[in-house]
Amino acid sequence: MPTEIELYNQTLEGEDRIIADHLHREIQKGLPDAESKIWHRHPVWFLKGNPIVGYSKLKNCVRLLFWSGQSFEEPGLQPEGKFKAAECRYRTVTEIDSEKLQHWLIKARNIQWDYKNIVKRKGQLERLV
Repeated sequence: MPTEIELYNQTLEGEDRIIADHLHREIQKGLPDAESKIWHRHPVWFLKGNPIVGYSKLKNCVRLLFWSGQSFEEPGLQPEGKFKAAECRYRTVTEIDSEKLQHWLIKARNIQWDYKNIVKRKGQLERLV
């Protein structure tokens, strides 16, 4: 039986679905112990309840988002929003560098900001790892 993320990917068309399926496999490979689910209508992976990485379909691409990505200090990731998130956007599956993605996933495990408790802390993030 397909997971809810596989069902999400099935709603995408063409290259977007190919990108999403590829990202799903790579994230599962890099974070095999993470909990994955649809959160705010998009696939997201969590470690101990803290969001780590996810992807979503935008108008003309698929966005890969790392919640603590700005702290990775890695080329290829662009700041997103007012907190610590960073993103990479893909229009074709050939743009995905699996080696770089696996490196980012290692950083995602080792560098985390506590998004799980951001509301309780009134918008203040604390570094976890």
